[in-house]
Amino acid sequence: CSSIYGGSAPSTPYTTNKEGKGVAWANSLFEDNAEFGMGMNVAVETLRHRIEDVMLRTKDAAPNALAALYSDWIAHKNDGEKTTQIAKILTPLLEQNLSVEGVKEILELKRYLVKKSQWIIGGDGWAYDIGFGGLDHVLASGENVNVLVLDTEVYSNTGGQSSKSSRAGSIAQFTASGKPMQKKDLGYIAMTYGNIFVAQINSNASQANTIKAIAAAEAYDGPSLVIAYSPCIAHGIKGGMAYSGDQGELATKCGYWPTYVYDPRLIKEGKNPLKMTSKEPDWSLYEEFLLNEVRYNSL
Repeated sequence: CSSIYGGSAPSTPYTTNKEGKGVAWANSLFEDNAEFGMGMNVAVETLRHRIEDVMLRTKDAAPNALAALYSDWIAHKNDGEKTTQIAKILTPLLEQNLSVEGVKEILELKRYLVKKSQWIIGGDGWAYDIGFGGLDHVLASGENVNVLVLDTEVYSNTGGQSSKSSRAGSIAQFTASGKPMQKKDLGYIAMTYGNIFVAQINSNASQANTIKAIAAAEAYDGPSLVIAYSPCIAHGIKGGMAYSGDQGELATKCGYWPTYVYDPRLIKEGKNPLKMTSKEPDWSLYEEFLLNEVRYNSL
């Protein structure tokens, strides 16, 4: 669904700022999402390694100003904000020193001077089911990629079929009498590797915690997995999707969708890497949440 509503006029998140820079989007086959995103990241990093090689090879013969910027870039090449600042100074200086060895090579790759933020985005049908093998491979690779799963707990784009993300007792296509199996815990599976940043978020419950978790995932030097609560028309929310925000807030408040952050870096500090970012649930609201959705109240 993200491919559909993200690429539809007149509103799209894939836009640019006043400098003409912004988000670039591409997709491959539904089931190849993780591998496609990882391939894009590996390709970009290969080109950035080429920039580093040229800088290291020619730094000693370059003018002092260039050499200093080369050293600064190499030291901070994985810092998006820092490389953005360096690139603004370095690019015009390179254009003024075209006769210096290696400068033309770097200018040909100037679009890769800034560290890119690579995100792989998909739904639960992909992440929990069809593309799980690829997703697991990418997360286990240790590559510095970020994965955002828009979890609707159902195959939304193909008409509302039950997925491995669907909860026990929920009604969807192929589970007309209620799903007999519990939901796959994708976050817990990722945590078992011990080096993957994992977060479960709900923007309807807390936008501040959501932004903080996404920023932390981006800053983490390694694979990260962010699982987002995503309301869907297939839920059959009482009153319609206009009330999806209220229902989303209730999802976390009642304990149906707790939010958390798992940061592996805390393990080395002897701290608990798992932190709950949602408050203690009010279990008395759980039945109200279930009765607000046709997928549960029709059972």
